[in-house]
Amino acid sequence: MSGAEERLLRLLGGDETAWLVDRVRRRMEQGRPLTGTVTLAAATPAQRRAIELLLGRRAGAGTSLSVSLGDMDRMLRASGVAAGGLREAVVRLRGPVRDLAGESAARTAAWEQAFARLDTLVAGRPELAGWRSWLEATGVVRRLTATAEEAGPLLDRLAAVLDRLPSSGLPLGRLAAETCGDAHALDEGRPLATLALSAARALAGLPYAGEGGADARRRTWAAIGVHLDDLSSLVLCLGLPGDDRTPTGRMLSAARAAGEPCVLTLRQLRRHETPFQADLVRICENPVVVAAAADELGASCPPLVCGGGRPSAAVWRLLGLLASGGATFAYHGDFDWGGVAIAAAIHERLGFVPWRFDATSYEAVPSSAPLTGRPNPTPWDPELASAMARRAVRVEEELVLSELVADLASNRSGSAIRHRGAG
Repeated sequence: MSGAEERLLRLLGGDETAWLVDRVRRRMEQGRPLTGTVTLAAATPAQRRAIELLLGRRAGAGTSLSVSLGDMDRMLRASGVAAGGLREAVVRLRGPVRDLAGESAARTAAWEQAFARLDTLVAGRPELAGWRSWLEATGVVRRLTATAEEAGPLLDRLAAVLDRLPSSGLPLGRLAAETCGDAHALDEGRPLATLALSAARALAGLPYAGEGGADARRRTWAAIGVHLDDLSSLVLCLGLPGDDRTPTGRMLSAARAAGEPCVLTLRQLRRHETPFQADLVRICENPVVVAAAADELGASCPPLVCGGGRPSAAVWRLLGLLASGGATFAYHGDFDWGGVAIAAAIHERLGFVPWRFDATSYEAVPSSAPLTGRPNPTPWDPELASAMARRAVRVEEELVLSELVADLASNRSGSAIRHRGAG
């Protein structure tokens, strides 16, 4: 061991100066300058004597002990103990120093890169902005992956999945295969499935964490047009004209003659390839409207389809078959922001005239239920969104049930629905 090494160990290598070396090393790891003063509260006599030996002068009185880092650096350089000063001395005593600030910046950059594709997609999808903030706040991605390098491919696949949602009726396995190259990538329990399901809840206007269970999972995917199988996606209808040539057509004809609601599966509708012939088809959001119409009108009820909240793949398929047959649509739903979002999706895809679903109708119904959620535009009646934001109450379909059934009983034309409003 050289004389310089012996002097360095004698001056700074003992237990009495370990606190000082620790403080300096921590500053170096954090990228902070080695300037100013460090202080040790309640210093022992041995610690005070060690600093006096180091600096060559008395270390002051009192219980605390303060050391100027600048003085230390100059002393080490001038004495030849460490030509590179305090920084060199600490490295010689304790080994290479980690650049914690640099490591932190590198980790931050790596995570930003991992999220880059997803963030680009979310930037154009404001309905996912809250969900993206939730991902960050909960740290769910970091819990599911060990590093940013592991998270990057997972988040890229997630972005590819979200770019296809909402869907017009896609099987979950096919969605996984076409976006991830693995038909099982969205199977329950997989990290990608966990993240994609939380995004599906966001798109459906549901809590991001949501409830567990297979039924809840199935409903969530169905709400954005993805079905786990052809039998779990359903649509409720009443009074739809069928035919006598196909199995599904005969079911509809029999249900219409009996005045009973009919539930069709996506499997049945996928196997039915010919359009359904109808003129005006009314669409409601809640099954209670169908039940009341069946109770009061029975076989005389005009064509009515229930969206059941966010339209499932089966709902979209049935509405598509009706549209192909020349049907036009009149829509009513809940006057809340979720209901407006549902209506906007149907309006964009199929078009409709509002069925008591305009500003005048909204203002006419007493309600004290608070309106919550993120506002959405109402392109079929722009004044409706303004009226809802101004009044700030929600109106559920059940509050106007008698009026809706009366409309069905009178079988008004689409023109009358458009112009009469609340009636």
